[in-house]
Parts: sequence; structure tokens; C-alpha cells
Amino acid sequence: MFNKNKFFHKRQGGFALNIESLRMFCRVVEEGSISQAARIGYVSQPAVTRQIRQLENSYGTILFDRDEGKLRLTVAGKMLYPYAKEMIALHKSSYETIQEHLGKLEKTLLVGASLTIGEYLLPTLIGHFKKQHPDVQFSLSIGNTPQMLEKLEVNEIDLALVEGVFQNNTYKKQKFAEDELILVTSYNHRWGEKKVISLQDIPEEKMIWREKESGTRSIVEEALRECDVLGKIDNAMELGSMQAIKSAVEANLGTSILPRLTVQKELKYEVLREISVKDFHLVRDFWIVEKGQRFKREVQRNFEAFLMEEMSN
Repeated sequence: MFNKNKFFHKRQGGFALNIESLRMFCRVVEEGSISQAARIGYVSQPAVTRQIRQLENSYGTILFDRDEGKLRLTVAGKMLYPYAKEMIALHKSSYETIQEHLGKLEKTLLVGASLTIGEYLLPTLIGHFKKQHPDVQFSLSIGNTPQMLEKLEVNEIDLALVEGVFQNNTYKKQKFAEDELILVTSYNHRWGEKKVISLQDIPEEKMIWREKESGTRSIVEEALRECDVLGKIDNAMELGSMQAIKSAVEANLGTSILPRLTVQKELKYEVLREISVKDFHLVRDFWIVEKGQRFKREVQRNFEAFLMEEMSN
């Protein structure tokens, strides 16, 4: 019977590689010990040691050193680790692709999204996509941009949908939408009597921020810093959720600069008020971010094409 864990047997001058050995190698690296890797993998410690030895024989070098009873990666081990992670991910993707094609596995897409996209934009988009592809299931992770990029790095998600600016040239990214950032106050705030305020008026009120890791906050702070306004603002508080910020602004505890996408309902029902700021227009981009893999599952290609078409209309 075909063993999917031994699909990768490339012989070249006696070189043979087993995907399960690579998986166990990564587990030892990540857990820091053979005993812990054995426990998690439900195998014996000698079995783990045997698989590591097989890898070392295949590559012709030692992958771990023992230093005062602790395992440490050698230089060769450090070089192998990212390749091993990619081979394991490719094995998983290829297996799932074939099983999906054979109808033996649900078509599931693992999507990570930053908070604004995940809570305010993605549910509607997924609903529209599933009308066209009812057989596709979604597993959705929501968090701030750094958290989602970390999940992408360790292959816990297939793609990340994030906003703002981030520095990582190893990822492939494409813009699929944008959203305006606007100043909002409680509906009965004194600024409501004005048609427009100046940037220098903003420090008159306390500012309610998202957490420091928020992509939205980074964009706002940089824009206000360039206008020489940021240092004059008295911070009222930091809140970890968009709903908490909107409630605080509604209670007149301060003002905030928020994505229009997140306050559409509150503006419509006159819970919050948008305040125009002269010569201040701030837009942030939404990105599809993925690893630059050569092969991509059909369900991922279809969803990315759908996002690009849907958001361009």
C-alpha cells in the first residue's frame, strides 16, 4: 500500500530522504528535546533518535550537538531547518490537493486576517464566495498584522489578509482593496457644529488608540508625526478592540481616527459623527500576503481571483 509519508524518495548517489524524518527533525528543533518530540509524536525516544541519525547519514553531517545535556543545532542543522519546513508544507499541500481532486477531502482554506478585515469585511466576502463555491470550507484566524504574518511564516495559514505597511521582502503581496481613515467623535461633540477643523485642533481632545502593534495605529501615528501633531496629543487610553474604542468615543471619553469600514453603521444611525480635517486625507491599503510558493492549491487561486474581482467592482 502506498505510504504518503514516504512519497519523497529521491535517490542521487545513495541519497534518500524520508518526509517523516524531516517532520521529526523539525519537531525536535521546535520542542528543544528528543524526549518532548517523542511524547508529542507518540513514538519512543529511540525511534526519534533513529530518524535523526537517518537524516544525518543522508546529509553526511551532524545536525545536533549536545552541550551540557542540551541539544543545539549545528550550522548544518540551522541551514536545513527552513528547507525542512518548506518540504513538509509542500508535502502537505500536494497531498491535500490530490485528495481534494479525488473527493476524499474537504476543500478547506486557512485564512488569517487582521482585525478590521476579519471582523468587518471578510464575512461578507466569504458569504459571496461560498455561493459560487459551496463545497469550500474556511478556517479563519483573526488578530493583528504581526500575528497573522507569524502564522503565515510557520504555515498555520495559507494566506494572510492584512492592512498597513510591513517590512518583509520574502512574502508575495498584492493590493486588493483600500479604506479611508477618518476622525470620529461622539455625535453630540462640540466639533459637530463646524464643517471642518484644522490639524492643530486635534490635540485639544484626548485620543483613543488601538494597541501599539496595530497596523492602523502605525499609519495614523506616522501621518500625524509628519504633520508635527503627534507629540502634542494627549493619549486618553489604549484599547484592544474596535468595539471598545467606538463605545469609548460614543461616551465622549475622547476622539479616534478609525477605518471608515468599521464605523459605517454608527455613522448611519448617528451614534458617532465624522469630522472633516482640512488638508488631511489618510488611506490605508489591504493586502493579500502569501509565501512565494511555486505551487498553489486550486481553492486558494480561486479565492484570490475572487477577492481581486469583487473588490474592484
